[in-house]
Amino acid sequence: MLLSLMRKHAKSWLIKTLIAIIAVVFVFYFGYSFTSDQAMKVAYVNGELINGPEYEKAYRDMVISLQARYKSMWDDNLIRILNLKKRALDSLITQRLMSQAATELGLAVTEEEIQKAIMNYPAFQINGQFDMRRYQALLSANHMKPEDFEASITSELLDKKLKQFLFAFLNITDQEILEYYTFANEKAKIDFVEFKPENFKKSITIDEAKLKEYFEKNKERYRVPEKIAVRYLEIDPKDFEGEVAVTEKEIQSYYEYNGDRYSQPKQVKARHILFKVNEDDSEEVKNKVKKQAEKVLEKARNGEDFASLAKEYSEDPTKSEGGELGYFKAGQMEKPFEEAAFALKKGEISDLVQTSFGYHIILVEDIKEPGMTPLENVKGEIRATLTDNLTTELAHEKGLTLLDQMPYEVDLNAYGKQNGLSAKTSEPFSKNAPIPGMEGSERATSMLFGLDKNETSSLIELGGKFYIFQIAESKASYLPELKTVKKAVEENFIAQEARVAAESAATKYLKALKDGKSWETMAKENHLKIQQTNFFTRREAIPDIGDAPALNEMAFKLGKNNRYTQKPFANDKGVFIIRWEGNEGIDEKKFKEEKETYRNSLAQRKHQRIFENWIENLRKKAVIEIVNPVDGKS
Repeated sequence: MLLSLMRKHAKSWLIKTLIAIIAVVFVFYFGYSFTSDQAMKVAYVNGELINGPEYEKAYRDMVISLQARYKSMWDDNLIRILNLKKRALDSLITQRLMSQAATELGLAVTEEEIQKAIMNYPAFQINGQFDMRRYQALLSANHMKPEDFEASITSELLDKKLKQFLFAFLNITDQEILEYYTFANEKAKIDFVEFKPENFKKSITIDEAKLKEYFEKNKERYRVPEKIAVRYLEIDPKDFEGEVAVTEKEIQSYYEYNGDRYSQPKQVKARHILFKVNEDDSEEVKNKVKKQAEKVLEKARNGEDFASLAKEYSEDPTKSEGGELGYFKAGQMEKPFEEAAFALKKGEISDLVQTSFGYHIILVEDIKEPGMTPLENVKGEIRATLTDNLTTELAHEKGLTLLDQMPYEVDLNAYGKQNGLSAKTSEPFSKNAPIPGMEGSERATSMLFGLDKNETSSLIELGGKFYIFQIAESKASYLPELKTVKKAVEENFIAQEARVAAESAATKYLKALKDGKSWETMAKENHLKIQQTNFFTRREAIPDIGDAPALNEMAFKLGKNNRYTQKPFANDKGVFIIRWEGNEGIDEKKFKEEKETYRNSLAQRKHQRIFENWIENLRKKAVIEIVNPVDGKS
């Protein structure tokens, strides 16, 4: 419309003036040189440009992805913590290096491969067939252009080809798998005694000079953090319920548009009789159980009451209910059981069906064909959803209007009264703590600490309500005097000294053991209880000691001729002296069963290591020039 008007009246003074104004704006906004695109350049990778829009898109996509993952836990402060700006650029540099390496290797992705990958994408299929409308709708719902999605598919396919090339000659030997499996599954057993720091607390006396010295060294531990109190306006969607009315037509439309949500799959109501069989049972035992099952099947088909037969013969917990399973849909039972049940008609009894549990006889009592949940059954739910959507929208609009009309310097109390709202003031709180009385508000407090006194925030949604905040009071962080925190300092000082005493006692105890003293005698003389673990692997927590990988490694370095560690082991629970009691090798039968799983796991670890080393090598050889550094910390 505007371009047509300008072409039609190109000679008029009004259009010439308008063009002149636009030109001036461009000059002042973008600078005098229209050909200068330095700001659009972010980096060069071996002479290949990464431009500004490309970087901004990668960064934005990364933020959106993480927001979706963290959901209500998301905080804009995570952008700095996770260093997303630098990560986005690093990701683009890696993509360039991979693309360049693929070209050198003669690897490429064809249009046919891209098309096939998209058409085979499960999310774009209906009944196993690619559906163009679904493809377009899903991309639109995710604010993605087809060319962007195709580019991501191309990148995935190229990545796959590169990895196939890199891993083509990777060989995992049986010996490597055995060593990997042994490391993960061999076991050790230990005895231990514990020196509990709390048992030494009574012997600790407080020396004022030492206490003061301790406080000076650990003063930061007692720092009182910066605190703020906030004044705020709360806009609650519930307050707008009287202003909305959901019509029957809107309910009907929502029901039809969200048909997938209210569709019911086919369901079967069944009873069963189970005859248990274990995998390691002999063929003789299995045949015996099967013959018994066949006899009961014959009784059921001859008209005997199925529920009574289940109560008499079934070995499933449902036997007391006559084997009743109720209604179930596809995906809820083991495949053989499910296939048999869904193939039966109402009132039919199956042949014997074998699953990992044993042999089953199934009776189908009823079938619910697929269909839609009746609108009447979900009308109240839909009305509540639509009402919530409308009131939330009204509350949001109200909040935005309040912000738009708010004076630059404002007293939130007075402004709230003018608009029919009552401002509230919180108790002081520290950074990363919730606003008192406002659950789940931790994610907002970091942002609030960035405001100046009397400055107002943007509109913030917390717990389904909308808020406008203003700093009412600010208290700077400070280091307290010893007298104001003396009780806490004394407690910590005693705990530290008790721990030192426990470690000292344990060290003397260990030396005596290594000098030849009896394990049992030492424990008795020191009134310590000897505890023994079960066999454990390197990855398992040790009962009564806890998750202690360092201790696990110590235990696996011990043996018959070297039963004690070099020094006591200390963690948050206490100080421990351990003694080796034995090792247990792997289960050869289990190793054979799990060998392929471990082969795949080891291959994945090797793949990851090879790929990371390859990328690192590409980076070392590459010429990477950062034209406009991104600020990864803000």
